[in-house]
Amino acid sequence: MTLKVADLFCGTGGFSYGFSYFEQFEVVLGIDIKQASIETFAANHHRSLSICQDIKQLRVREVAERLELGPSEIDVVIAGPPCQGFSSIRPYRSINENDERNNLFEQLVIFVAFFKPRFVVFENVIGLLHHKKGRVLENMKSSFEDLGYKVSIDVLNAVYFGVPQRRERIVLLARKGKSSPSFPSPTHQYNGRAMANRFSPTPLFSYKLPLAITLADAIFDLPPVSSGEGVTEYCEGLPISEYAQARRRESQFLTLHSSTRHTPRMLEIIRQAGANRWALPEGLTTSGFSTCYSRLDANEPSNTITVNFVHPASNRCIHPVQDRALTPREGARLQSFDDAFIFCGSRTEIVKQIGEAVPPLLGRAIAKSILEQW
Repeated sequence: MTLKVADLFCGTGGFSYGFSYFEQFEVVLGIDIKQASIETFAANHHRSLSICQDIKQLRVREVAERLELGPSEIDVVIAGPPCQGFSSIRPYRSINENDERNNLFEQLVIFVAFFKPRFVVFENVIGLLHHKKGRVLENMKSSFEDLGYKVSIDVLNAVYFGVPQRRERIVLLARKGKSSPSFPSPTHQYNGRAMANRFSPTPLFSYKLPLAITLADAIFDLPPVSSGEGVTEYCEGLPISEYAQARRRESQFLTLHSSTRHTPRMLEIIRQAGANRWALPEGLTTSGFSTCYSRLDANEPSNTITVNFVHPASNRCIHPVQDRALTPREGARLQSFDDAFIFCGSRTEIVKQIGEAVPPLLGRAIAKSILEQW
C-alpha cells in the first residue's frame, strides 16, 4: 500500500517529512510561495513535484496534469496556510476557482474538492480558536462537511509527542465518509500548563509513558560554541541522549551550529540573564516582553521557538549555560528535525524556516494515527 501525500503551503516540508518516516506514505507534491523554503522542501523530498508559486495563481487541474494524477489519486492533503484573509471565508458552495477574492484556505478547499483525498490535515495557530468568536473555524469545518467529510478539531501540544518543546497548534482532521477521525494518543507525559486552556486539557497519562524530552536531552551533546563562532564536528566526549542519537541518524557532519555575534552590551545582558526579563538588574533593559532576554531551563522542554530564536531580544532563547542565544542547529533539534535534514537559503532564511515549521515528530504522530484509521 502506497499512500500519496500532497503538502500545500509546505514551507520546509517538516510536516510531510514526519509522514515520510513511514514507508506507506509517498510525498508527491509541495507548494510554497517562498523560494528558499521550496528549495528546502525539494532537497528533502527528492521524488516530489516542488512548485514555487502563489497557490492563488495555480489551477488545480494544471497541477494534476503535472503530477499525472486525477481525482481520488491523492490520499492525504496536509496544509498549514498563513492566516491572512481567514475572516472572509465563505461557504464552499460560494467558492469559484477563478474568483480572485479567494483566500488561502479557500484554495485548499478547491484542491480537496478536486483530489478528494481520504484525509485532510489542517494546522494553524491556536488563536484561530477564538478568531471572530469561533465563527471562522466553524466555517472551515462546514466547508469540509459540504464536501462529504467528517471533521474533528483539537489543540495538539508537540511536547506530548516526543518534541522537546511546548508548542501548541490547532489541528483540524477531516476524513471522507461517515466516521469521524481521531487524534494520536500522547507518547510522553508533561504536567506543565497549556496556553489553550479548556481547548487543550491536560491528557490523562499512563504512568508508563516516558517524561517529556528536555532541552538538555535535545542539545547538550552538541559542542560548546562562543558568541560569533561555529563548530562543524560532533564532540564524541559529551553525553548523548536517546533523542539526540535519533536526530544524528545518517548525519556525518555537524551543520548550522554557529552562534550570532552578539554586541558587547548584549553579552552583558546575556551574562546576567535569568528566567525572565525581570531577573535582570534594573535599567539594563528598558523594553520588551517578560520572556525577552532570558535563559532557557535545561531540565524542561523549551518554550515555543519563534522565527527570531537566534536573537535574545525576541524571546526566551538564551542557552541554559553558555553566554549566547541558540544556534540554528539547536533550534532545529528543538523542532525535532534530524541533523541530516537539509536547509537551503541564507542563515536568516533558514532560521525563519525552522521557527515557522511544524515539528516533524508531530507530523509523524499524526501520520501514524492516520495509518491506524485507514
